[in-house]
Amino acid sequence: MPKPVVSVVVPTRNRAGYLDVTLASLADQDFAEPYELIVVDDGSRDATTDVIRRHEGVRSLVHDAARGPNAARNAGARMAEADLIALTDDDVFAPRGWLRALVEGARRHPDANVVGGPIRARLDGPAPRSCGRELPPITTLNLGAFDVETDLVWSANMLLRRTALELAGKFDETLPTGGDEEEWLRRLAAHGGHVFYIGDAAIDHRRVGDDARLRSLMRSAYRRGYNLRGFDERHAKAPGLGDELRVLAGCGWHVVRRRCPQGLIMGAHSAGRLKRALVG
Repeated sequence: MPKPVVSVVVPTRNRAGYLDVTLASLADQDFAEPYELIVVDDGSRDATTDVIRRHEGVRSLVHDAARGPNAARNAGARMAEADLIALTDDDVFAPRGWLRALVEGARRHPDANVVGGPIRARLDGPAPRSCGRELPPITTLNLGAFDVETDLVWSANMLLRRTALELAGKFDETLPTGGDEEEWLRRLAAHGGHVFYIGDAAIDHRRVGDDARLRSLMRSAYRRGYNLRGFDERHAKAPGLGDELRVLAGCGWHVVRRRCPQGLIMGAHSAGRLKRALVG
């Protein structure tokens, strides 16, 4: 087999249903050059093994116990045969042109150590309505339709050169979920690395069924807020307790004034940050 031009690494844990859709979309890419798919199973206890087995040609590695997403990214990068390593998540749908656009973006910007693209929210199910004034309740990114140099892109849609790992070192495996890839990107920048956003390399970030319901989105937002406050504290950039309280009050006012359930999700994120501030 020829050496792959790009290795696509997918960390996963206990998301067999989502992973099935992700791998099917990644196998159906409109990309004429050889590429490989690598799944790192971070201690799953569901049907993840069966899902991987059904997708012919996927390489995989299993962690007996959960070690976190950064450990999975490092393990996948070590397995990768290509010099271009694309990272994505187990809950995405990759349109057919995604990988081609990402690789072409890296070629347009040979000085970029990392490139990434738009992340679009896709809620399939009984999602709470929105007044349109707030961001979607899952991780998204939209810097426009054109390429631009930036500080941050997210690991749901990121391609890095192997030399970027040599420059910045591996991903920090001690960090919890939330800010985990951001720490690595800031370390890369400190070593003179460059990041570009590729406007036409979009991917869909999915929530389906019960995961798209208000209660589930609030739980996820709470955990994300708690972890991100911890990241801010470790980097000495966390706002004061009064600021966190004002944000929480603003979320409550948004719910009352706009009658918008999305304010409850924003409030859950803020409550998670506040809880971390109180216990930290």
